[in-house]
Amino acid sequence: MHRSGIVLILLLLSSPALAVRIVEFCPDPYSPGDPDEYIVLRGIGGLDGIVVSDGEGGFRFPASCRISGDITVARNGPAFAETHGYPPDYEWYDYSPAIPDVIRSGTLQLANKADQLLLYDHGRLVQEVAWPRDVAARQGQVHYLEEEGWDPRVLMIGQSRFSTAVFHGVDGVVFVSPDCSLAIYEESVLAAQNELLVNVYEFSSTRMVQLLSDARVRGVEVNVLLEGGPVGGISSEEKGAITSLQAAGIPVLMMASGNAAHPPYRFNHAKYLVIDQSQVFITSENFKSHGFPEAGRSGNRGWGVVLEDAGLARYFATVYTHDATGGWCSEPTFPGGDEEYTWAAQYKVEFSPYRFSGATVIPVLSPDTSYLISELIRNASESVDIEQAYITNASDGTFNPYLLESIDAARRGVSVRILLDSYYYNVDGPEDNDEMVRVLNVLAAREKIPLEARCADLSGNNLVKIHNKGVVVDKRWALVSSINWNDNSPTFNREAGVIIDHPGVAGHLTRVFEDDWEGSANQGPQSGPDRLRITLCAVVLAVLAILAYVRRKRRF
Repeated sequence: MHRSGIVLILLLLSSPALAVRIVEFCPDPYSPGDPDEYIVLRGIGGLDGIVVSDGEGGFRFPASCRISGDITVARNGPAFAETHGYPPDYEWYDYSPAIPDVIRSGTLQLANKADQLLLYDHGRLVQEVAWPRDVAARQGQVHYLEEEGWDPRVLMIGQSRFSTAVFHGVDGVVFVSPDCSLAIYEESVLAAQNELLVNVYEFSSTRMVQLLSDARVRGVEVNVLLEGGPVGGISSEEKGAITSLQAAGIPVLMMASGNAAHPPYRFNHAKYLVIDQSQVFITSENFKSHGFPEAGRSGNRGWGVVLEDAGLARYFATVYTHDATGGWCSEPTFPGGDEEYTWAAQYKVEFSPYRFSGATVIPVLSPDTSYLISELIRNASESVDIEQAYITNASDGTFNPYLLESIDAARRGVSVRILLDSYYYNVDGPEDNDEMVRVLNVLAAREKIPLEARCADLSGNNLVKIHNKGVVVDKRWALVSSINWNDNSPTFNREAGVIIDHPGVAGHLTRVFEDDWEGSANQGPQSGPDRLRITLCAVVLAVLAILAYVRRKRRF
């Protein structure tokens, strides 16, 4: 039947209606055959006269139905409930006697790649949304309408929708790795009396496992959430750590594909603890020996902070509960594993923990509020210092969004310094950190803007690698987070961080940054591969000249 015929039948069967709006829909969920596709309507009043159609099929509501807020209409009610954990308000095919049916006409099955939704109110077309014209076609994506339009961010099935929150008067301690990260972790775990919620991408440190196990022995309820499919797979050392945690009576969950529900994030890449619903421990580092080395041993450069505020702790506890209670989590079973090898070079501790009070703190969650990083850099007026493991662009012709904000800041006169890792796997490829440094310094020279990039001198600073994901703006705001500067991390991963408004915290981290920065003054492509080749050529030419001179002397 043609679109006009279907719509006409539905309109003739309907009575005048109060206008509502389609505010959400998912045409291409993960379930085979898409039985859990759905549409959400929003409004207040009667639904008589409301018709929803895709031009081939559609539905209206039974007489006297009303709406007060949102209602969800799914193709298959039980399938929707299995995916989302709660039933829809209506279904448009009759799969469950417990779920009311709308009055369907024709065949209504939303196409994945290209289709449309039409909303009629009292015989008048009041809303139309089509894909891929208005929204991108992507499996698992939920399309939603806000004041600024459709899809302000990519929202996948199961992802949370936390909004910006601000917490004032927060006390805490900021620390850096390798100097004092393990000591602060130990202090935080030992302080727990009732509950520890642990969410981390990778966990293999024997010492950190033991501290959690000891907490469990003294009666603390400990729960651990891990990524179930990290890049490179789950190491034998992490399997050993998981086995030890479970042997201590600590529940361990892993977020991974292959469970009852598709995971909402590509990677659970966050790294935080919630302690007694009163403190939050947040870091850039995984729970491994390089991120948390023994005192006096070398490791990664990373930043971390412990924040003492009940409201902030409850916020992160809610995040944890959302991520750990979905059907995408399961308990891992491993036959055992190895103990982590912990040897590291000796290290002279330079930076002690910095304790502070009265800070303003804004949580940064990926993908929910990762836009706050762009806003942070956009609001800079004097300086932006960036220390990252790496930065990758969206494409050859498109800068990473955070990097573009940093370049734009330099263009308006803000001093921008970017320090990247130089560990072998971040400089060996044809398009990685050393090339990024070269591009940025060439751009800065060409445009005559106050921007400079360097690759870190790891040996000079006695660091294993730069694993940080930190930013300091105007020596007032500091970002401590797990968010890498790539396409995946801000948009598809679960990440966690905080923006701290406190000059003391920003000043402390600036001193750490400058120590790494000044120690890397002779590093980077501006004095790296090309300069090295030139130097080697000069040496070779000098040697040849000396040999030629010696031969001449011998002849004469």
